[in-house]
Amino acid sequence: MIAGSHNTSAVSAAIEHGGSLAIAERLFPGAPRPWIDLSTGINPHAYPLPAFSAAAFTRLPEPGDITRLEQVALAAYGAPSGTPIVAAPGTQVLISLLPRLLGSRQVAILGPTYAEHAAGWQGVGADVRLVAGLEAAAGADVVVLVNPNNPDGRLVPPAQLAGFAATLAAKGGLLLVDEAFADLEGKGATIAPFLPVPGVLVLRSFGKTYGLAGVRLGFAMGDEALVDALRAAMGPWAVAGPALEAGLAALADEGWRRQMTLRLESEAARLDAAMERLGLKIVGGTRLYRLGEAEGAPALFKRLGKAGILVRRFSDQPRRLRLGLPADEAGWQRLESA
Repeated sequence: MIAGSHNTSAVSAAIEHGGSLAIAERLFPGAPRPWIDLSTGINPHAYPLPAFSAAAFTRLPEPGDITRLEQVALAAYGAPSGTPIVAAPGTQVLISLLPRLLGSRQVAILGPTYAEHAAGWQGVGADVRLVAGLEAAAGADVVVLVNPNNPDGRLVPPAQLAGFAATLAAKGGLLLVDEAFADLEGKGATIAPFLPVPGVLVLRSFGKTYGLAGVRLGFAMGDEALVDALRAAMGPWAVAGPALEAGLAALADEGWRRQMTLRLESEAARLDAAMERLGLKIVGGTRLYRLGEAEGAPALFKRLGKAGILVRRFSDQPRRLRLGLPADEAGWQRLESA
């Protein structure tokens, strides 16, 4: 995370991310095992994958299978049929590739947010401004926002984004919308139904929603020229056979998504209650994580770590902690007894 609304010239070589149990074990060597990792925004209830075919491992994916995966993804995300889309080995690859394709630009990022966006643009020498809202992004060639935002869940209405994008596109600009956490937030959380809109590129993550981060699958959809450029940059067979089969099965399962949305809504409410008992004021979040704030947040991070519970802290916002959802009742009991 990078805070502020000023130009940023550099980022730390080691951006903090959630999910590093190796770091947690160094910080808290005496913590009880197994660790309860609440530091990520990944669904703890993974999609029940069917058995993979032998061909998923022994053959290169057929172009027709990739096309089929992309069309299933469009339907799952609520984008109109025919919207340009490309599958990738995770959205992080897309976040890293886009600045290299577009080069140094005037970039405004709605923040604080996922730090890899700023890192990617700074890596190609772009002038990066972190801004609080769309109004402050005026004059930028590229405007980036995570919607809903990580870590606070801020949501800019898609209709507002579509209007802003039209103004930006008229000047030759690009609106990049990272919808990594939109799947389980309802239709009102995504700009996908408005696509294709000139000058808009939308990123969607597979692993967070389906609890399958290790599969490495993501999508970019919208602006045709950029979609084509990304496909060419990644080359053939960018998506592995097992990821392709996992995506085809999970993305087509609308019933699972509907039931999971209801389940996580209930669990998020339970997490709110647990965090409030820990002394944290809830200041935002999504169905997959909640953001809390307290003066004693650094001490609480240590207390939880010593209890074998890893949560997400922010070096630039020390009063805040982000917690994901426990995977099972044993995890809930350990958190609630903390």
